[in-house]
Amino acid sequence: MVREKKDRKAKKGIRNILRMTVLAAGVMFACAACAAPWAGSPLPSPTPGRVDTGFVVTGPDSYDSADTAVLVGKNDEEGTLTFLNLALGKNYTLSMDGTTRLYDKYGESLSLKQVELGDVVDVTFLKDKKHLTTLRKSSQAWIQASVERYEINMARREVSIGSGVYKLTSNTQYFSNGENIEIMEISSTDVLSFQGIDSQILSVKVEKGHGYLSLANSMDFVGGWIEVGKKQITRITEDMLLVVPEGSHQVSVSHRGGGGVKEVVISRGEETVLDVGDFEVPDAQAGKVAFSLEPSGTEVYIDGAKTDVTRPVTLEYGLHQIIARAEGYQSVTQYIQVDKASADFQIKLEQVQTGTASSGGSASESSSGDASESLSDGTEPPEDGYKVHIEAPEGAEVYLDGNYVGISPCSFKKVPGVHVIILKRAGYETRSYTIQVDDDNRDTPYTFAELVANSQEEPGGEDGDSAEGDEGEQDEQGEEDGDEEGGEDE
Repeated sequence: MVREKKDRKAKKGIRNILRMTVLAAGVMFACAACAAPWAGSPLPSPTPGRVDTGFVVTGPDSYDSADTAVLVGKNDEEGTLTFLNLALGKNYTLSMDGTTRLYDKYGESLSLKQVELGDVVDVTFLKDKKHLTTLRKSSQAWIQASVERYEINMARREVSIGSGVYKLTSNTQYFSNGENIEIMEISSTDVLSFQGIDSQILSVKVEKGHGYLSLANSMDFVGGWIEVGKKQITRITEDMLLVVPEGSHQVSVSHRGGGGVKEVVISRGEETVLDVGDFEVPDAQAGKVAFSLEPSGTEVYIDGAKTDVTRPVTLEYGLHQIIARAEGYQSVTQYIQVDKASADFQIKLEQVQTGTASSGGSASESSSGDASESLSDGTEPPEDGYKVHIEAPEGAEVYLDGNYVGISPCSFKKVPGVHVIILKRAGYETRSYTIQVDDDNRDTPYTFAELVANSQEEPGGEDGDSAEGDEGEQDEQGEEDGDEEGGEDE
């Protein structure tokens, strides 16, 4: 019993000692923590300072600049896009990576292939890093695609599309086959796509362009007519070269009742040669055509020559051009096919609104008459009239409205109006330019860009029956301006 008591006391003592030990440890820990701010405890180790390495982790929202611009260059290999800043008219190039996002105007994602040169876009980017953050087709921009009927007035820098009239500016960009071109390289037969903001056109893209058509073995048909797709009728001359829309066409060649029809395929920028040596030209046959005119005093020009049609006119079998004019009436140009011994042809002109034709006609006659006699400054015009001079590129064959003129530098008689100049040289790409010749009293010089060599043609190689090959890819003269940057932030 006594022993049990002693054991209980011993256990109780041990428990008390343990409690005191735990309590003492807690007090010491609390004192150490409380004394730290004032005691001479060591200072915490400093955190390393931030070092600017110049590296920025870009993301979908990383940008410091924004712009509305025209896409003018794409470099898939380097992963860059080049834009034209509309405010300053300067180009700048931005890089892309996996964080770059491309959208249509509705915010739907696009691939890079769906973004085309000439697109008007809103972009955000990091200016110092030249990094493109987002590209979105601009909601401010309008698009008119696949336009076939339009009128470009280069003198007034205007384009009429339907009932709308739009302005061409110094910023307007022109593209064909993914390359920049000049406005003069657009043919009136091209199918175009326009993009702009408000009344300004910012880009013009050739959706369907043009090529060239020449004739081989055509001497028997000189003076006859060539008809391309029933939309283009031209008198056949020696060494002629025509601008023709790209695509397949039925081509009809006729003279003296002979000729034939063949199908040709025209490729953009290339020349196709049509051999008509197998077309038959029979001995000349003629028929008599009696004309009925309204009004009775109408002047008639047949194949360009003024003709008395008060009696039946003898015309060779084949196609003939008829132009009818009368004061106060709208002039008419038509083509007739003579293929039998006798035929009747009626010409009826429509009267112009009162006052319009007479005043316009008299003003035109007076103006042209005065100009032919003496100029407003008292000087006399040259005896052979004023000239249009083609000064460059040198050594190229020059064609005016399809007719051969000579080897540049050369000149031809100045006739006011819209004309097509074609430049052709063996081993080089053929180019055409639409020019607007003003009615001013002086010679007019033109200097065009050097022709581009055909990259696929072997030196001294032959073209064979057709000059169409040579679809060589043009040297990508490093898409201009990738280095210029200027004016990109707003």
